[in-house]
Amino acid sequence: MAKIAVLGAGGWGTALAVLADRQSHQVRLWTPFAEECEAIRRDGEHKKLLPDVPVPPTIELTTDIHCAKDADLVLLVVPSFAIAETVGKLKGVLPDGALIANAGKGIERESGRRFTEIIREALPTARVVALSGPSHAEEVGRGVPTSVVSAAADIKDAQAVQDLLMCPVFRIYTTTDVIGVELGGALKNVIALAAGICDGLRLGDNTKAALMTRGLCEMARLGVAMGARRATFGGLSGMGDLMVTCGSMHSRNRRAGMLIGEGLTVEQAIARVGTVEGYLAAKTAYELSVQMDVDMPITQNCYRICYEGMPAREALTALLSRAKTQEEDVLWLSE
Repeated sequence: MAKIAVLGAGGWGTALAVLADRQSHQVRLWTPFAEECEAIRRDGEHKKLLPDVPVPPTIELTTDIHCAKDADLVLLVVPSFAIAETVGKLKGVLPDGALIANAGKGIERESGRRFTEIIREALPTARVVALSGPSHAEEVGRGVPTSVVSAAADIKDAQAVQDLLMCPVFRIYTTTDVIGVELGGALKNVIALAAGICDGLRLGDNTKAALMTRGLCEMARLGVAMGARRATFGGLSGMGDLMVTCGSMHSRNRRAGMLIGEGLTVEQAIARVGTVEGYLAAKTAYELSVQMDVDMPITQNCYRICYEGMPAREALTALLSRAKTQEEDVLWLSE
């Protein structure tokens, strides 16, 4: 039995806490919001974000960040806008060499930094891992078989997370391509937002399949430019996560996109759905594509819809009217 601290009691954090508890680990689930903590205690579940998934009393609920100080594994599960603040709270709390696995998916909006970069800068002695893949909280919480990827510069750190969390319904693979795993989890949110817009416009399966395929090419192009391995985008943290996020109503990115396609403003869609990482990542990904001189037309048009008020159908026309080209960059099976 290990001590595991889960920082972030949203749907995904709660699901991972339940998963770890089922493996007989000693689990502490932290949230900065006392009302969230009290509601989970009262209802025995996260009624708002993870209904019908019981949170057993063996999971300790707390608002004290010091719950992480003696943990064998710290699972960081907070949205992109909260990660720097949360990691800052861990300074002076965690011992040298602490094992931290970030399970959030996104890019810091202001700086374009990946989550593990933020963690390493704040906690330079920590052993930092990225955990990502096709993993809806609603399904992991119910014990639906799921596979994800644990990525670390030192494969032994990735394996340490694998050893602690892997079980018959939660299979974990390992890799050293941290950049590819993190960018796959972040960039697929933008493509999922676009896929939702297609659904909201009542376009067909043909359109969505083309968008997902070409979107994956964009993800791989930017990833390679930033130091990732191309093949990673053909795996669970790339293609796998893209498929599940573009096709499921569990996905907030897809749901928000559908509302935009149906005619709501971006602000109205976000107000109805909640945190939409694809909206936040669209700006950062677009800016990175300009900075790295990488062609990302789907991302560019998502940015225009989200931040410049471009009508969705006009963006679709812009995509389909681009100059003729060859399909020669679907090459993630080889380097």
